[in-house]
Amino acid sequence: MNNISITKTNILAHEEQLYTAMKNGDINVLDELLHDDLLFIIPSGDVITKAIDMDTYREGKLRIKELFPKIENLNIIHDTAIVTVIIEIKGEYNEQKFEAKYRYIRFWKQFDDGIKVIGGSGMAI
Repeated sequence: MNNISITKTNILAHEEQLYTAMKNGDINVLDELLHDDLLFIIPSGDVITKAIDMDTYREGKLRIKELFPKIENLNIIHDTAIVTVIIEIKGEYNEQKFEAKYRYIRFWKQFDDGIKVIGGSGMAI
């Protein structure tokens, strides 16, 4: 059992872990931070699951070179945190270079085995 509770400090630390894992393509950390029943709307409008997201990294389709996040809002409601963040990102997707700025909303929830992302959405800005 993991006794880490939902606090602003812990959510910010988890966000940092997530950014580092995304940039490094760290499947193990992503697996730990993403809930098995995750649903996420990516900037294209498609809905993805944890399995789809993990496969994207595992297969090397997404390679992030630079990632600059700026937290806009962080609200805590009982055992759930809602984060909005603007991220400037550079990388490659399916071997095509891209550079973009996105706004994401992410939902973190407390579980017995830790704090995990349960859902979210992103859009280009």
